Amino acid sequence: MGMRLGIVSTADINRKVIPGAHASEKVDLIAVASREQARAEEYARTWDIERAYGSYEALLEDPGVDAVYISLPNTMHREWSIKSVEAGKHVICEKPFSKRPEDVEAAFDAAEGAGRLLTEAFMYRHNPQTTKLEELVRGGAIGELRVVRSAFSYSLYDTENIRLRTDVDGGSLMDVGCYCVSGSRLLAGEPESVHGQAYIGPSGTDWVFTGAMRFPGDVHALFDCGTCLPERDELEVIGTEGSLFLDDPWHSTEPVIELRRDGEVERIELEPADSYRLELENLADAIAGDAPLRLGREDALGQARTIDALFRSAESGELTPV
Repeated sequence: MGMRLGIVSTADINRKVIPGAHASEKVDLIAVASREQARAEEYARTWDIERAYGSYEALLEDPGVDAVYISLPNTMHREWSIKSVEAGKHVICEKPFSKRPEDVEAAFDAAEGAGRLLTEAFMYRHNPQTTKLEELVRGGAIGELRVVRSAFSYSLYDTENIRLRTDVDGGSLMDVGCYCVSGSRLLAGEPESVHGQAYIGPSGTDWVFTGAMRFPGDVHALFDCGTCLPERDELEVIGTEGSLFLDDPWHSTEPVIELRRDGEVERIELEPADSYRLELENLADAIAGDAPLRLGREDALGQARTIDALFRSAESGELTPV
């Protein structure tokens, strides 16, 4: 029997996670919760899920559920992560966990107190493309790391959409820019200072956000993200002797890394893998004691601290320490 998983909410992101759960021998997706019983039952039928609950609390009371995937709005991550671990469940919480470092601290304190695992769902971190990128950078393929450049954007103009609502911490930095922050931190460590600038759109959220981050050892990262821009996603890692370019760093549907060095381009092609399945399996393996949890407290805290500093910088117009 695999990790018995319940899903807290019927959010749109679930459609990307559920196929990986069903495909995995390490995961048994057995329950889903909505705020309405009828909605939960319809959803369970649609996605072939055994149990349907009309409240989040009811799912947490199910002793047959080992772990939960929380796909609630950003502002509800802290509350329901804490309720879940206190109910004895391990938790994988949708990204971004929070823009408030104190939320991360409180949730992980609760998880440790309950003896349960908590992880933030940055699925790209589990993809073999990301693992290979790390290996190449650490192995000196581009010399000394100097600059990380990244982008993630798309077009959305429905101000009622949850991603553009201020009351649930929407906006481009929280929705997609967080990947750029995460990817930069993965390669360069924790930033010392940041400078952020935002274009606030009609919905009151940041429709464009650009950031510069300075890391120890004079490594720099630049990124832009947006909800009113063309669809773009890329990552370039530049060193003293060459660069690595990823045209699909976050979704990783066509995993290819271009090593650009000495006037030549080497294409490193990898086998496609379901990042969502892999992130669920990492939690299952960690629960079983077969592997370490890839993303824990320190990563989630570093992420929240950086995002918080970027927002503060954009508001003040000043370079801000992290």
